[in-house]
Amino acid sequence: MIDLCSPTFDQLSTALGFSCAEAGGLVELRNPLALENWTLPVLEFTIVLGSVLALVFAILRWRRSGDPTTLALWFGATAYLFVIEPPLYFPAAFGIEEHVDTMFAHNVFTVDFLWGRLPLYIIAIYPLMATLAFELVRMLGVFRKYGVLVGAVCVGFVHHAFYEIFDQLGPQLRWWEWSTTNPVNQPMFDAVPLPSVVVFAALWPISLALCVQFFVGRHTDRGRTFTGLELVWRTIVIGLLASAGTFILPIPATILGMESTTVRGFLYAAELVVVTLVAIPVLLRQWSRLRGRTSDVPADSNNFVRVYSVVYLGVMGLLWGTALPDYLAAVDGVTSNGDPIGNIWYTIACFAIAILCVAATFTVPRNSVDGHGPVSGERTPHAVR
Repeated sequence: MIDLCSPTFDQLSTALGFSCAEAGGLVELRNPLALENWTLPVLEFTIVLGSVLALVFAILRWRRSGDPTTLALWFGATAYLFVIEPPLYFPAAFGIEEHVDTMFAHNVFTVDFLWGRLPLYIIAIYPLMATLAFELVRMLGVFRKYGVLVGAVCVGFVHHAFYEIFDQLGPQLRWWEWSTTNPVNQPMFDAVPLPSVVVFAALWPISLALCVQFFVGRHTDRGRTFTGLELVWRTIVIGLLASAGTFILPIPATILGMESTTVRGFLYAAELVVVTLVAIPVLLRQWSRLRGRTSDVPADSNNFVRVYSVVYLGVMGLLWGTALPDYLAAVDGVTSNGDPIGNIWYTIACFAIAILCVAATFTVPRNSVDGHGPVSGERTPHAVR
């Protein structure tokens, strides 16, 4: 499909080691041992497995306790992906090439879709990351205590920490390549565009979590149940509105910073600072209340998220550890292989936040156990009342 190869994508794919012209068809399978390097199949397996397990546990939770929130979140995140990503891969096909050139190119993985544009793990990472962040915040009872908006902001903060651990490492290990000359990607934060650091790591999860909690979660918390048809239309709305929110939330930076990269960068950073200043005290206070058993709202429990958060952080720690020698030997932000490096200090901060958030869920009382019903002697928080 040579006609689908824009000059920018062709350049990026060549830098990653594959030919755009030879990336074949709607679906393509490859030998995982023949990919660019060993980290690609490790990343792919970790993310795809986690996403599948997240879906399984979401279904079990709905069937066993009548709580479809996580299921709506999983499919809402997936719907969001298919609204947002295709135009970024094929701007000409969507008639936006005059405004949005190719922003990045993924490397080819074991399973790819859309002529080398969309690896399976990218489809999987949206619902997995959203599930981890949303459920960690939910387990601390933030939505019940502080409401939909503040809870959604906390989800964006936690998601940002988990995502940036991955985002800051990807360019060095050739998981993808950014178009650094594209104005939409400016300003750059070392190897990662600052718009990605803010919009895709923090603001879109806020938009998704707000929609999920507003349309499903808050009703479930009050004991309401949903039919399959009700859940379907609400999930479709969640995906569409969350996509719209991704354009609305960054408006201060995208509109006011239109004529200046410096102003745009400052406003993006300011939005992230606001998210941080809201989330940190809320998470700390609610964790303290739960620990001291002074909270007037119950905590949820999700053993899958507790365990797989540890798995994810462990795998990312391993991948960062193996990349560290080349990182430390890099000159002017580029390794000896010619790959750009992310910001290790920012990554360390994100690791610390993610670890603390996961640890917090291990130290609070548990009122229910996933979809298997209430703990003996305790009332399930999803019981009809």
